[in-house]
Order: sequence, then C-alpha cells, then structure tokens
Amino acid sequence: MRLAPFTLVAALALTGAPLASQSPDSLTPRDLLDVSTANIADLSADGRWLAVTVSARRDQLGADWSRDGDPTWIRSIPSRVLVIDTRTGQQRALWPEKRTVRGAVWSPDGARLALLVLDHDALVVTIWDRQTGKFRAVQLSAGLYVAENSVLNWSEDGTGLLFHIRTANWKQKAQARFAEIVKGPVTVMGSPKDEPFLPWDDLRRRGNVRSLVAWSPATNALQVLVPEVMTGDAQFARDNSTVSWTEDITKKTDYNVIFGTEQKLMTRALAGGEPRVVFSSLKDITLRWSEDGTRFMYGKDGKVWLGSVTDTLRRQLAGPTGSTSAPAPDDTSTDSRTRRARERFSAQRWSPAGDAVVVQNSEGMWLVNIADGAREMFAALPDTTTLATRPALLAWSHDGRWIYLTRNSRTAWERAIVRYDRQSRETTELVRDNRLWQGLRLSRDGSTAVVTVADGNHVGDVYVADASLGAMKRVVETNPQLAGKALGRSELISYMDADGKSRYGVLLYPASYKPGMRYPTVFLVYEDFFDDTWDPTANFLAANGYAVVKPSVGFDVGYPGEAWVKGVTAAANHVIAMGIADSSRLGVQGTSYGGYATNLLITQTPRFRAAVNVSGKVDLISFYFDSPRLGVRNIHAAEKSQDRIGATLWEQPQKYIAHSAVFFADRIKTPLLMTSGGEDHNVPALNSREMYYALRRLGKEVQWVNYAGGGHGIPMTTEAEFADWHKRVLAWYDRLLKAPAGAKQVSSQ
Repeated sequence: MRLAPFTLVAALALTGAPLASQSPDSLTPRDLLDVSTANIADLSADGRWLAVTVSARRDQLGADWSRDGDPTWIRSIPSRVLVIDTRTGQQRALWPEKRTVRGAVWSPDGARLALLVLDHDALVVTIWDRQTGKFRAVQLSAGLYVAENSVLNWSEDGTGLLFHIRTANWKQKAQARFAEIVKGPVTVMGSPKDEPFLPWDDLRRRGNVRSLVAWSPATNALQVLVPEVMTGDAQFARDNSTVSWTEDITKKTDYNVIFGTEQKLMTRALAGGEPRVVFSSLKDITLRWSEDGTRFMYGKDGKVWLGSVTDTLRRQLAGPTGSTSAPAPDDTSTDSRTRRARERFSAQRWSPAGDAVVVQNSEGMWLVNIADGAREMFAALPDTTTLATRPALLAWSHDGRWIYLTRNSRTAWERAIVRYDRQSRETTELVRDNRLWQGLRLSRDGSTAVVTVADGNHVGDVYVADASLGAMKRVVETNPQLAGKALGRSELISYMDADGKSRYGVLLYPASYKPGMRYPTVFLVYEDFFDDTWDPTANFLAANGYAVVKPSVGFDVGYPGEAWVKGVTAAANHVIAMGIADSSRLGVQGTSYGGYATNLLITQTPRFRAAVNVSGKVDLISFYFDSPRLGVRNIHAAEKSQDRIGATLWEQPQKYIAHSAVFFADRIKTPLLMTSGGEDHNVPALNSREMYYALRRLGKEVQWVNYAGGGHGIPMTTEAEFADWHKRVLAWYDRLLKAPAGAKQVSSQ
C-alpha cells in the first residue's frame, strides 16, 4: 500500500536555506548533504598508486526503494574516482563526472586499474590504463552480462581478470518473479510442504546464481571456471592449478539464522577433470584461506585444523585433543571453565607467506608455525570481565614479518596501533592518540601504508605513510568546507545505570556552548555508543543550540524494554548533574531500533518533553510478520537477535505485547513526532500508523509524517524532502523544548 506523500508547509522547506535564527556558520541540511566520505579502493603492489573513491551524502539522493529485494537492481551511488601518486600527492580523476563504480583493483604491475562501472543499469568490467589514460570495456557475448553482485580480481600473474557473469535468461526470470510477488496480478504462496523456501527468501537465494569466469585482456577469451550455480566465495590458486568455490545446499528456509544458508566446498583442477567435494557441509565451520588459494585452516568445536584442496588429509593444529586430563563438561567450577576456555581455539588468519597462522583462545593470540606446530603467544587478551584494552588484528606485512594490531582503550578516547616483529619477538607502539584510525592497508612490497584518520566528530581523511606509520602526509581532505562551520565539542561520559553498572556515552556540546548555562538536551538512542564518530543528526541539533547525548544501555534477554528506561534516564541524571542539561527540557529520538526504543521509553517515563521516532516499530507483533522482502529477518530479530525477546510469539505472547509500545499508548505523556518512508521494507510505514491512530484516539499530541517514496530512516528521495525532515524535527524540538516553561502547547490534533 502506498501512503499519501508529505505536504510541504513552507517554501523554506524547498530551498535548503538556513533558518532565520541560524548564523552563517551553522550547519544546514544542504551542508549535511555535502559532507563527503573517502574510501580506499586499492593500493598498487609497489605502494606508488592509490585508488580512492569520494562520495557525498547527496550522491545517495533519488534511490528507488521500491526495488528493494530485486536481485537484478543495482543501487547507484556515484563517486569521484581518484588515482593518487603516493610519492607526490598528485591526484588524477578518472572521469570529469561522478560515476558509480565497484571493486577497483590494481593489476600486479600497477599499470592498469580494473573497475566495475555502472552503465545504464548494468555493470561493465572496465580497464583504465595508467600511462595512456584510456579505457577498455570488456565485451561479452550476446545473452551474457556481468552479475550484479560480481567480484573483480586480477590473476596472480596479471594475465586475466576474474569476475562473475549471468545469462539474460536468468535476469528475465528473476525480474518476472519479483514483479509477480510485488504486483501480481495473482500471487500464490504455499505451505512448507509445497514450497520449502519463503518466496522472498527464494528470490534472495536466486541472487547467488552466477558463473565465475576468467577473461584475458591479451586474447579477449573468456574461460568458465565455475558453471552457473548458486555459488558464494571462490578461491583461485596462485599457481593456476585449481579453483575452489562454495555452493548453496540449503534445503529450506532457516528461521534460526538471518539469511541462513548451508554450503558445501567444491574444487576442481583447471587443467581438466570433474569437480571434487572438499567439505560436504560447512555448517558450524569457520574457513580461512591461505594466499596461495590451495590451503586452508578451519575452526570447529574449539579445534583448529589445516587442510588443502590438493589432498584429503586433515591435520589438527590447536584445540582439545581428547586428553583424559581435560575437565569434564559437567564440571562447572571456575577452574574447570577457565581450563576449557584455554583449550578452545578459533582460526584467525594466515601469514601472507603461508608459513604460519594466528589462532586465538581466551588467553590471547598465538602464532603457530605450520612446519612443526610450535606455538607462541604474541598478544595477551585480558579477562573478558574487565575493561582492559583488548588487542585486535589489523594487518600483516606481505613478507610475514610484521603483524599490526590495534590497542584501543575501552575507557577513554585513546587509540593505538602497535607492530609485532616476528624476528625479534618485540612489540613496538607506532601511534597513540585520540584520533580514529581505520582501514590500514599495506603495499605488497612493504614500503607504503595508507589509512583513514579522523579527528573526533569529523569524517576521516586519507593519509599515506611508511610501513612504521612515519612520514605521514594527507592525500585526501574530505571536507575542508566544514572548517568554516561551528561544530560542537564531543566528550566521553561515564555513568552508572539503574542497576549500578558502569556505562559510557557520547556528549556533544551545543556549538555555541557557554560554561555555566544549561541547554535543552536531546538523547539519541540505539544500543551502545563509545567512539566520537561524525553524526550528522547530532551535529545538526548541536548547531541549533541543543546538547546531544548518545547513551549506552544494557540488555537482559526477555526484558529489552527495561534497558532504555534504566540507561537513558541514568544518562540524563548525569548530564543534569554536570550542569549541561536542563531537566525540564529533555528530548529523545531514535532511528530504526532506536525509534522502537524511543516509543517504549516514553511509555515508561514522562521525563521527556518531546520525542521523535524515525522508522521505528511500535508494534512488535505486526513487525514480526511484516517486511516480507527481508525473509525471516524480522522474526529472527524479535526472537533471538536485536529485540532479545528470547522466545517465539507462540511461546511467550505476553512478552510481545509487553514490548509493543502501541499497547501502552495511554501511558504516553510526551508529544511524539513519527516519520516514516512509504517504501520502507524494513519497518513498513503502516507500523507507525498504528501508533498515530492510537494516540489520536486517546487525545494525545502526535504528528506522523510519511514520505511516500522514502525508505528506511531519513528520506533520501530529494533534497527538498531531506531538508523538510530536518526542519520538521528542529521545529518540533524548538516548540517543545525552547518555549518558555509553562507555555501553552499547541495540539496537533
């Protein structure tokens, strides 16, 4: 059902111009659309050439959300594609205009860059020659095209490109099935006996039907490596001896795992011969491939094994061996649990040279020598009950010598990157500061590192450095225009929730903050918040005179509704005690799961004078059966994952009622603004309609704004609708939180 479009109530909403009360350095909706993000696409083997894509938020405008669930649809997000000389910093744009590209990857010699380029709703494998600047598009035979979810890789010797293709016949059938489910005119859905898969689940699975091919730039020849099957990941041997791939063998829709599939692993020699089954099922197996594409390690039941596609032998590398000295499973003493945890290992990563692997247990990360199985711990892990710093694997130099890890504090904004030397067995700290370091990538020759670095409450810039992260230089500055904008200062706060447990949150001061003054404060809720990342909504509110708090909450399975009243109200008490928040002018807002939280919260406390629910469910029961394009996602979310009910609807119906805000709408005293998207197939707009009619019936203050073409969250349909959303939210808070205390509120009924 398509709901009525929003109504623009003022010409201002069409312009994106600042509000009259804003100063020139305030953030406007237009400013938020112009914020750019840079993504490191690939670094050449010699570290000389860096490919980067840069896109602004406005590049996402115009998405057709009605196509969600169509496996033949490619969402277009244009970006600038840059090639950067890491020695000089000189940039070169591949095209004068923005293009939608995927999978940019350098040839081994760094002379050519291959990309998947969207052209008239179809991906085209395109090669850019660095010396000449010319493009070459791969031409496929009639009836074949590049798969919408194709990967793109060069062969080890640079003589071939690997990607996925499909037949035009497949596309025609998939589009017809999508149209039939969405539009009919007659749609038939059968029982599990007749149809083992839900129709939308079956359509999603069709998206994995594709064929892996190798294309030669020299001969223009196309070699089929894997026939058109329901395939997942593929591994191509470095020596061109074998190709291995996974195939979907799921028998029916799995309600226990979101998009759950069961797969088998296949391999075959490229010289010829029939495919061979390596694993008849990968269920409960974590598989890690070596860079040579023939060896693997896998973890299962706390054990780590080694194997190869060239033989059938398996070798246990770590984990329990069945020793009689192991503690009995029914021994639940602390010592026994600790011993069992130490004996259980998980598979983490191969060294690029293939001579060692990293495995992990409760004590730490271990290097295991492949030749003799010798094991040494190179990074200790603290007890999980503490907030001590926990190292995490980040990168491994191609020669196998250096292992890079992050050591980020869990109690402060202090981030570090360290490097472990396998030769000296020493760990050296390379950087430590309060910035966010992400996406570290090393060149194959070990000379160059690229990384994205962000100051607090900013989008990251791209930097180039040497392998020790020295001699850093910025090569992409994403948002120089924000230097002229007044941004709020961010701060990490800690507080105790109602259960006496320590929680952390992020406080964003008003851009015009003056010590000693109290401010209207909006709480942006979801689950846990810690890092001071760029948040457009928070910055927009801070630019308009609001303090913004992103509090963390703790959950108990079966009682998720208590989490927000225990955590958010405790955070409110804390910022009031800090002298920042005005206790009489508190607002709360959330998107998606945060919107759900907002609605549940205001049924339990009248402390908030304004609330905004963006695409959040209000009725867990209807949500349980809604959003068919997501298959079992909503059912799983309610039972097992995000909602944490811990039971099916039929096992604990009372808990589904208890966690549906619409059943307690009579308790709501907080004026509520709800926004939704008419093409939201995650939380359908009709879910919001339930609360709107309930509050209307009860004489409560409520407003519901639906953007007919919008999807999940803030409308990204047009700039006018994007601006309209921000102005409506701001006007809602200004009227309710900035009006003089005791002023008469105008009902929206």
